[in-house]
Amino acid sequence: MSDLTSLTLTDAVEALKARRVSSEELTTAFLGAISTANPALNAYVEVTADKALDMARTSDARLARDQGGTLEGAPLGVKDLFCTEGVQTAAGSNMLRGFVPPYESTVTANLWRDGAVMLGKLNMDEFAMGSSNETSAFGPVKNPWKSSAQNAELTPGGSSGGSASAVAADLCLAATASDTGGSIRQPAAFTGTVGIKPTYGRASRFGMVAFASSLDQAGPITKTVADAALMLRSMCSFDPKDSTSLDIETPDWSAALGQGVKGLKIGVPREYVVDGMPAEIQALWDKGVEWLKAAGAEIVDISLPHTKYALPTYYIVAPAEASSNLARYDGMRFGHRADTAANLTDLYETTRAEGFGKEVQRRLTIGAYVLSAGFYDAYYVRALKVRRRIAEDFDKVWGQVDAILTPSTPSAAFALGDKQIDPVTMYLNDVFTVTANLAGLPGISVPAGVDAGGLPLGLQVIGRALDEATVFRVAEALEDAAGFTAKPAKWW
Repeated sequence: MSDLTSLTLTDAVEALKARRVSSEELTTAFLGAISTANPALNAYVEVTADKALDMARTSDARLARDQGGTLEGAPLGVKDLFCTEGVQTAAGSNMLRGFVPPYESTVTANLWRDGAVMLGKLNMDEFAMGSSNETSAFGPVKNPWKSSAQNAELTPGGSSGGSASAVAADLCLAATASDTGGSIRQPAAFTGTVGIKPTYGRASRFGMVAFASSLDQAGPITKTVADAALMLRSMCSFDPKDSTSLDIETPDWSAALGQGVKGLKIGVPREYVVDGMPAEIQALWDKGVEWLKAAGAEIVDISLPHTKYALPTYYIVAPAEASSNLARYDGMRFGHRADTAANLTDLYETTRAEGFGKEVQRRLTIGAYVLSAGFYDAYYVRALKVRRRIAEDFDKVWGQVDAILTPSTPSAAFALGDKQIDPVTMYLNDVFTVTANLAGLPGISVPAGVDAGGLPLGLQVIGRALDEATVFRVAEALEDAAGFTAKPAKWW
C-alpha cells in the first residue's frame, strides 16, 4: 500500500485485520515520517521507536492468529499528560521533566488492551494551561498548516497542540488529548481535524496529570468522525480508581453513524454571536445551519442567557482547582527540586519558581487569590453559583432540541507570538468551548471549511450529557456536507 501514513484509523484497522499491511510496516512508516517532520513541527517530545516496534510485532503475531482488539496494530500518539509506564511523562513542564511513571493511566491502558501501538509522547501547553502550545517547556508546536496570505509559523492551538499537529501532519493515525476548557476542540479546529470531548466522567482521569479536576476530560483527536467514534470507545470505561468515573456501559458509538439527522432538532444559541467575530466564522455557521436543514434536521433558535459569564467563571474555577492540584509539586516527593535553598520555605519557593513557567505561575496566583480567606465567597463561591446557572441553561433547552450547533473558535489559527502579550486576548480563544466543560457536556469540533488564507475552520456540536451518539450523528452530517478534504502543504 502506498503512503501508509495518510490512512484513516478506520481504514488502517481494516487493512491490518485483512492483513493487507502489517503493523510493523505501518509503524515503521510513521516513525520515518516523524523523523522527517518532527524537527520542524516539534509535535513529539519523545519518540518510543523500540517500544513501538515491539508492540507492532506483538500485534502482528495476534493478527496472524485472527486475534486482537478493536485497535490491534494501530500506531497512536499520546499527549504527554497521560502517565505511561516506563516512559517520561512531563506534562510540558520542567517541574516533571525526567519523571518516569511506574504505572499506566487508565485511558492508555485501555488503548494497549485493545492492541494499539504507542509511537511516543506528544507536546502540550505546560500542565494543559494554554491555547497556543507556546507555554510548553519543550518549545512551541508548529501547525502544519500555513496561510496563503503569509508565511508565518502558526499555532496548532492548545493545550493539545502536539496531538492536533501530529494527526494533521500524518505523524500518527490518531492521538489522545484532554479538554479542560476547549483543549481538544480548539486545536482540532485550527488543524482541520476532528476532536471530541465526551461527557464528564466517561473517561477515567486516573493517571492523567491534573489541571482542574471538575473540568478535565480525556478524548481523541482524529482524522474523521468515524475514527473519533472508534477511538473514543476504547478510551472510555468505568474506573473505580477515579471517584468521578461513571459506572455505566460504554456504547458502540460507531453504530450511531449512518443514521442521519432527519427529525432531529438542532439549537442555534443567539448568545454565541460575539462582538468582533469575523464574518467568515458567521458565514460558516450559517452554512452549517443550511447543511443540517438540507439533511432533514429542524433548526431551533435558542437562548443560553448565562453564556456571557462562562469565560470569567471558567477563569476563576479552573485556576482555583489548579492551585489546589499543583500544590503537591513542592520539591519534596517527586519532580523538580531546587539545588540550593537556605531553609524549607526557600526550598518550596525556589523549586516552584524554577519548575513552573510564567503562565502556570499566573494561573496559580489567580487560583490562590480567589481561594484566599478574604475573597473565597466573593469570587470562587460566586463562580460556582454561576456555573450552576450555565448548566441549568442547557438543562432547559434539552426539552426543545437534541443538539446545539456553534462555531468551534472565534478565528482560524493565528501566528505564534501574536497573543502572548495580553493573556486575556489568549483566553478569549475558549469563548465557544468552555460552556461544555462547565456543564460537563459532550462537544465535538468538525472541520467544515477554510478562511480566506486557506486555513481550516471548525463547527462545534454540543449534546446532552451521555448522548454522544447524537453528537456523532450531527457531526457526521456536517462532515458529509462539508466534504472537507484539504490537507496542509508539506513545508517541513
